[in-house]
Amino acid sequence: MPTALIAEDEPLLAQSLQVELARAWPALQVTAVVGDGLSAAREALRLRPDVLFMDIRMPGQDGLAAAEEIAERWPADEAPMPQLVFVTAYDEYAARAFEAQALDYLMKPVQPQRLARTVARLQERLAAPAALPQQALAQWRDLLGAASPPRGESAPLKFIAASNAGGTTVRMVPVDEVLYFEAADKYVRVLTADAEHLIRTPLKQLLPQLDPQRFWQIHRAVVVRADAVDAVHRDEAGRMQLTLRGRPDEPLPVSRLYAPLFRAM
Repeated sequence: MPTALIAEDEPLLAQSLQVELARAWPALQVTAVVGDGLSAAREALRLRPDVLFMDIRMPGQDGLAAAEEIAERWPADEAPMPQLVFVTAYDEYAARAFEAQALDYLMKPVQPQRLARTVARLQERLAAPAALPQQALAQWRDLLGAASPPRGESAPLKFIAASNAGGTTVRMVPVDEVLYFEAADKYVRVLTADAEHLIRTPLKQLLPQLDPQRFWQIHRAVVVRADAVDAVHRDEAGRMQLTLRGRPDEPLPVSRLYAPLFRAM
């Protein structure tokens, strides 16, 4: 019997989706309904459902961050990665991106006809031989890319107004000097070869303002300047870390989702 987890912070919408799923897919067993991203990641990793219906915008950790955490921590050698379906309020960009890549998504409120098409595709995929872990990760990466704000549509930032650790000085940091950005608590750390600065702009809002050819996301909390990458290291378990010119003593983890960026290295 296939299983599913629903992550939706609006109880009425979660109940409505559960009712419509019972009609469209009677054999599907919904094993958990949660209302935030932290619970979604925790319960998905505990229950290992076949399908995740993930609201993009939820309090605390949103659906994108929860999906990245699940992908990073999923025990692929013990269970195939679940099919991922994002559920979102109307967003013209998201709809265009999902449709262009023929990816599964649902708009709120969920329409029975649209849900029926999604269910048919999910059933077809679950009946097929299990995808290789790399293929499953590629599908998740495409979904996360389609659900994220577009990059490169406007002129990229050239300077970043950042403060020192004490907040007493603000400096205009040239983006060309930045080696990497790292999300940390309420701030984003801005690291150059010889200094550390702080900004309050969340990483997910900063990322669309950076040149996608120069700045690569390697982890849900880390974005690096690509031409600063010095070496990529793999441990015995296949996990990757990279080092940057200018900060060779600070290895940075590369998440499973972004590891293909460095397969040729």
